[in-house]
Amino acid sequence: MLRKHLSLILILVFALAFTQTEYRTENNIAYYPENISQKDAYINSQCKLNFYYPTNVKNFSTVIWFHGGGLTGGSNELPKELLNENIAVVSVAYRLAPKVKAPAYIEDAAAATAWVFGNIEKYGGSKNLIFQSGHSAGGYLAMMITLDKKYLAKYKIDADQIAGLVPFSGQAITHFQIRKEQGIPELQPTIDEYAPLFHIRREAPPIVLITGDRELELFGRYEENAYLARMLELVKHPSVKLLEEDGFDHVGMAKPGFQLLLKEIREISKKTKTNQN
Repeated sequence: MLRKHLSLILILVFALAFTQTEYRTENNIAYYPENISQKDAYINSQCKLNFYYPTNVKNFSTVIWFHGGGLTGGSNELPKELLNENIAVVSVAYRLAPKVKAPAYIEDAAAATAWVFGNIEKYGGSKNLIFQSGHSAGGYLAMMITLDKKYLAKYKIDADQIAGLVPFSGQAITHFQIRKEQGIPELQPTIDEYAPLFHIRREAPPIVLITGDRELELFGRYEENAYLARMLELVKHPSVKLLEEDGFDHVGMAKPGFQLLLKEIREISKKTKTNQN
């Protein structure tokens, strides 16, 4: 009898060990409602998201990923480094300059985030575990809609519900494309309503700022993020980190950045779940 029970236990252990997470991908999901997209051909064609999610995991974490490209280019491919990690990934296409000007692309980032908040539980995910991230211009968009609460407030979403903000080399001052639209030179630093730095607040979600090597980064990207981190510390934000990837430039920093992002998602998700229990 004992031998029989041991055999059953071993079978169960092996079955659990080899149970694999299954994933599904849904592409080109319109994140604006029809009454908006049907009135604007560019929104209708451009404002789509790709959604990759585990089908046999409950209360999973989700990262919303905004691509880079200076707000003038780029594509919303799902980053392969974030796949098969027991999380959902949402990659977002948004309107681009010069077809639109600020704040159109920021509004798109907020609309896509609102779609995730409104739908993630239908797929088994948790609204309490939605993370914002993106590279360069995408990092800037993630920072803006997390720190400037008005964009998500339009959808009756408190930006403080975001589980964590982890931008890759995002601009903390006003984005250079927006300065260009305003006739401001590319190297003239500006901090106005379109700068994440303008919206420093203590109550913001946990923030992890990742940049490349300060000597190899684009313009003063490390220094901008360092200033943002310092100001957050001064207003006594409870959870802010600044991570500099030595030896990596603006483009190359993304690859190791994904591992840092996954680490932060796991740590913040574990802490969030513990606090809820």
